[in-house]
Amino acid sequence: MAPEALAQTTMTNPTAAQGPGPDDVIVVENLWRTYDMGSEQQVQALRGVNLRIRHNEYVAIMGPSGSGKSTLMNLIGCLDTPSQGQYWLNGHKVSELNDDELARIRNKEIGFVFQTFNLLARATALHNVELPLIYNGTGAEERLERAKAVLATVSLEERMYHKPNELSGGQRQRVAIARALVNHPSIILADEPTGNLDSKTGVEIMALFNELHAKGNTIIVVTHEPDIAEYAHRVVHIRDGEIASDEPSRRVRQ
Repeated sequence: MAPEALAQTTMTNPTAAQGPGPDDVIVVENLWRTYDMGSEQQVQALRGVNLRIRHNEYVAIMGPSGSGKSTLMNLIGCLDTPSQGQYWLNGHKVSELNDDELARIRNKEIGFVFQTFNLLARATALHNVELPLIYNGTGAEERLERAKAVLATVSLEERMYHKPNELSGGQRQRVAIARALVNHPSIILADEPTGNLDSKTGVEIMALFNELHAKGNTIIVVTHEPDIAEYAHRVVHIRDGEIASDEPSRRVRQ
């Protein structure tokens, strides 16, 4: 997406409910998340957030601890449900789904990449990548073929039979990225993807995200590191449960 087009699509405060357009992969409107803390005490983690992300955008979500960015990530990732407001994911209105329905759409539409990799220690890289396909009932032959293909995409075809303790931190994160890709999801949602990596390996992983974006993937990176956020084309800052700013990144403005 060209920088000028990106700037035109940035939308933080629509004045009326509009729902998703044909190019939208994520639309949240007036999204609230309230947590009951007991003794009639409530915490407003999100306060009427409006956000629109289109196909093949590369967005970073930033904010300090307690800002609401993790809550927003959990809602976007269908790991939680909003207290109020509406959320559409790839045309599906997910804000009103039950837990089982959320699990199904989460497995189909979202590929997760976590800071701690979340790999099975006793399983090979290949089996770790196959897991989402096992959960959705994909046949063994197709499962194997697809897992091998995405491991090749992240340049790990020669390490697919190694277990996590036989891989470097960067290689483990590449396995996690391959696992995120294997279902051909609408979005890749990465939570602090370089948090457990040294700076050189972190640069390599972010270069891989650049490659995936160039191939057409929609990528959302949740981070507190400004240098990581600058790999994205658009940076959304969350503060006190609200969007404080939403603008093209420095690399797009230059």
